[in-house]
Amino acid sequence: MDRLFAAVGDSGCCVVLTDAKGLIVERRGKSCDDTAFQRWGLWTGADWSEAREGTNGIGTCLIEQRPVTIDRSQHFFDRNTAMSCMGAPIFDHEGELAGVIDISYCRADLTDGFLLLLRNAVADTAHRIETENFMSAFAASRVILGGDKVGAGPVLFAVDKDDLLVGATRKARKVYGLSRASFAKPLPFRDLLEGVTAAPDLGAAERGELRRALAHAKGNAAQAARDLGISRASLYRRMARLSVR
Repeated sequence: MDRLFAAVGDSGCCVVLTDAKGLIVERRGKSCDDTAFQRWGLWTGADWSEAREGTNGIGTCLIEQRPVTIDRSQHFFDRNTAMSCMGAPIFDHEGELAGVIDISYCRADLTDGFLLLLRNAVADTAHRIETENFMSAFAASRVILGGDKVGAGPVLFAVDKDDLLVGATRKARKVYGLSRASFAKPLPFRDLLEGVTAAPDLGAAERGELRRALAHAKGNAAQAARDLGISRASLYRRMARLSVR
């Protein structure tokens, strides 16, 4: 929020963060603009759900669960038509809606170009928050960035030490058809990418373990054997059988 406000605050914008019900829990604004925003009710503790305020950048974003721009007269209530609002949803580490980050503009000189800039900035901030929260939630796991996909949002996966899928962002779940049930039973990450349930390949798993041990030992076979808890002769036999060089 602070980074976003530092970029847009001097231009007549305030930045607010809400919970999943539209209640403002954090706010950043300049004192010279605060009187106007407080008069309009865009203040910490205020309820900006669509049920309370009608069409608006926060409530409508919560309903549609996508970035929205509500420009002045598009607001439902006349009292809100002096503002232009850009809201973007934030999803938690389980893909559930957690809240909205919103930029609201209080001045009369908003251009289409600046409106687009603000809309992109708030969407980018929402994605950054989601990414940082996901990384924090799965700090003990390996986080993998998915390939480029159509649409907005981070495509991130969390896998455990055995490469079993333990987490995915909202966008990743949508793209790969994952639901809460998908995490009830561990799924090999490779199977998710291939779109099939591959038969276990014990040879490949053993080959990978041998190669990792040798790489860790910088090619020293005796050290690699000790790390694996086997004799050097056994290591050489396994390397020959699995064509590891």
